[in-house]
Amino acid sequence: MQSDVIIVGGGPGGLAAALLLAGKGKKVRLVERRSTPGGRTSAHEAEGYRFDYGPTFFLYPRVLQEIFASIGSDLMTDVPMKRLDPQYRLLFGGGGQLDATPDLDRMEAALAVFNRNDAANFRRFLSENRHKLEMFRPILESPFNSLRDVLSLPLMKLLPLVRPWASVDGDLKRYFSDPRLRLAFSFQAKYLGMSPFRCPSLFTILSFLEYEHGVFHPYGGCSAVSDKMAEIAAGLGVEFHYDEPVEQLLFEGKRAVGVKTALGEYRAPAVVINADFARSMEKLVPDSLRPRWSNKILAKKRYSCSTFMMYLGIEGRYDELAHHTIHISKNYGDNLRDIEQRHVLSADPSVYVQNAGVTDDSLAPSGHSTLYVLVPVSHQHGNIEWPEQQAAFRKVVVEQLKTKFGLKDIESRIRYEKILTPRNWDEDFEIYRGATFNLAHNLRQMLHLRPRNRFADIPGVYLVGGGTHPGSGLPVIYESARITSKLLLEDLGEKDVSFPALEKPLMHVEDDHRSKPWGRTRDLVCAPLMEPGGS
Repeated sequence: MQSDVIIVGGGPGGLAAALLLAGKGKKVRLVERRSTPGGRTSAHEAEGYRFDYGPTFFLYPRVLQEIFASIGSDLMTDVPMKRLDPQYRLLFGGGGQLDATPDLDRMEAALAVFNRNDAANFRRFLSENRHKLEMFRPILESPFNSLRDVLSLPLMKLLPLVRPWASVDGDLKRYFSDPRLRLAFSFQAKYLGMSPFRCPSLFTILSFLEYEHGVFHPYGGCSAVSDKMAEIAAGLGVEFHYDEPVEQLLFEGKRAVGVKTALGEYRAPAVVINADFARSMEKLVPDSLRPRWSNKILAKKRYSCSTFMMYLGIEGRYDELAHHTIHISKNYGDNLRDIEQRHVLSADPSVYVQNAGVTDDSLAPSGHSTLYVLVPVSHQHGNIEWPEQQAAFRKVVVEQLKTKFGLKDIESRIRYEKILTPRNWDEDFEIYRGATFNLAHNLRQMLHLRPRNRFADIPGVYLVGGGTHPGSGLPVIYESARITSKLLLEDLGEKDVSFPALEKPLMHVEDDHRSKPWGRTRDLVCAPLMEPGGS
């Protein structure tokens, strides 16, 4: 098949681009180094257990729903999912527990236990962030090709609203005086791999999105979303090449015209790179062809944190443990400095645990469950030698599970275990420095200062994923695919490059047959997604 577009990498951004471009009639070839689709949003399956490798929170489904709708599909039918309530449980090292719920009355009551005045500000926080998202959404859905785009009048008018001089934590002080409650509405900066004390205040919209649009669990995990996207894309004619790493881009002069793998050369007028940006530049493109993003410049950029992962197959169940539980270190600021500045391993790390079995029985053998354990840590750095320090840090994490989460018998119940460190993310997943959330999202690495969707250094190359605009996180990565696909179609001379917005209400899915295997057809009951706390 002579392709119109070659996509390098089958992560969520590459899959979304494949759907959009194939839906417009383009002949798409997708080349993926691993044996399955999804990249970091794929599954690890072993001994009857199924784990998401990466994201486990499915947020703001609207973007992907619109992508599915543009090709005549329905996300909530194709990938059944459940809106969680509570969304997650927060365990504060400084004392206290908070079950975050989208029911506004219940949430206010829960906040009032910490501080009544702060609880009274909760709805104002939601209202003001609702307005912020509404005003800023067109910016997040548009490309930024130059400084002129940044200095445009519409964006300049938004500066007082987004308060670029403030951090997420600093902005939240306008609503919440209790530092624990500020953490409850700012830990989401970790979705971007950043500290809430350094992350730009725009991103208070992340916690707002959870309450406004829900935290969902797709049955089978977030990897089930990627699996379905690949299945639909293949049905649209996308040609998939698995277990075929791209070795280099092909050029005619300075223009990219295709890719080379061990099995051959594939040519197309457009190449979309969905692989990790910095790593793909290093490996696939000669340094001389990318002056704005040379190896020297890449090395000087700021990168996100990484993660230490434990995927545990457990005999029995922990039904008292919430679907999502997050322990926030007693000295969270010190924990973040260990990660971002000192680049050492903390003695009291923050830990996130997903216990998806309380919602989805299909992820483990009968009578067993899965625990997904994530600990934010530094990206690859000379201060940490993972082969030597892994066992000792595992003991620290297991002790946190015992003492902070109450899982006192956990070691005796582990029947399967897999660990990933930043070194694994770097070497096995080809992520630059193992920085799992890509380039950091500071003001010097956003909008036109981030690698652009139509890659400025190399004609014929387009970018999707967390390394380009708008940034990291599944909804934003899907949006990057939509922005890039529009630019690419324009450059191919297409007149209709629009992807219609969703007109009907978002839907969520309830399922009374949780124990069915994740890939089987389910009996669905759909209801409009109400405003949080609505009836």
